[in-house]
Amino acid sequence: MRLRLLLLLSLLPATAPAQQIALRQIAGGLQMPVAITHANDSRLFITQQRGQIVIFDGTRVLPTPFLDISPLVTCCGERGLLSVAFHPHYRDNGFFFVYYVDRSIDTSIVIARYSVSASDPNRADPSSARILLTIAHREFGNHNGGQLQFGPDGYLYAGTGDGGGARDTLGNGQKLTALLGKMLRIDVDSGTPYAIPPSNPFASRNDARGEIWAYGLRNPWRFSFDRVTGDLWIADVGQGAWEEVDLQPATSIGGQNYGWNKMEGKHCSNPSSNCNDGSLTLPIIEYDHSNSACSITGGYRYRGARFLRLQGLYIYGDYCSGGIFAATQQGTGWTTRSLIAANFPISTFGEDASGEVYVANYTGGVIYQIVDNAPNPSKRRSASHQ
Repeated sequence: MRLRLLLLLSLLPATAPAQQIALRQIAGGLQMPVAITHANDSRLFITQQRGQIVIFDGTRVLPTPFLDISPLVTCCGERGLLSVAFHPHYRDNGFFFVYYVDRSIDTSIVIARYSVSASDPNRADPSSARILLTIAHREFGNHNGGQLQFGPDGYLYAGTGDGGGARDTLGNGQKLTALLGKMLRIDVDSGTPYAIPPSNPFASRNDARGEIWAYGLRNPWRFSFDRVTGDLWIADVGQGAWEEVDLQPATSIGGQNYGWNKMEGKHCSNPSSNCNDGSLTLPIIEYDHSNSACSITGGYRYRGARFLRLQGLYIYGDYCSGGIFAATQQGTGWTTRSLIAANFPISTFGEDASGEVYVANYTGGVIYQIVDNAPNPSKRRSASHQ
């Protein structure tokens, strides 16, 4: 009977009690880090908002930036160089893609492709820039979105904000002719300068932009793909009351309307009642602005190998409260719990090539690895299978 019980417990979702994680500093001395990613090798690439991407090589931050486009970038507030994504075949083609707000009269959002230097794997070629897409963002300085990620399908996804202003002043969230307030999906391996995947939900419509994969977003900060299931997790910053996490399963054919500005979280916003005719996709997680919370920072579903008790947890945080939380699936729903009070502005989470998760202190310029601080967590976990 005891063996059967232990086997049953071993099949339940892994959870981590509050304060059972720790933050291990790996790098400091950075300036406004806003993104952390990898190029499928042992290095971490850290995006600094003023316009630099630097490399942490496992022991130190290299003194020379991988890329410096500071002269091109408008900073700061919610503007700046906001993320980088490496091509799935980066090792062969050397291509990577950046998302920034430029210095043009439109202060446009720019998605551009660069190449690594032919002579130094730790340096990019600054002359290799090829602009793929620009989106005018002139009226307001906030809600620029800013994430780039390649999906399991090999397409490049980009999360754009609604263009700023209170309660979507420009109405972009629900406007299918606008690229703001959206999740975009483009094929960077075809077309000039890119192609629209024929499987995109609005690819064949004349009254919508074919790049749109999903819409009804306010300011997605950040999104990620589950490296096991392929599910897409989108953390969308709320207006003044509710923060939310949207989950799009890997089986999705796109076209979801996540509700903004009709809804904020699971609550009507515009209009104040009867806002959902059943066509909107509601978040799986929401939280209010109590306990100093104000702005969600999306993270990753932990799929690393080092900390088995964290397996399957979606780890995310709040910029203002400095809290780090974990969401766990319970049946058809999700429950959340506090993991640790980090007590610093959480600007981003990141993932390395092995699936380990990191978090950035925006004002302190420090990167931490999230670790399980329980004594011998791997041994304790494996004992339940005996």
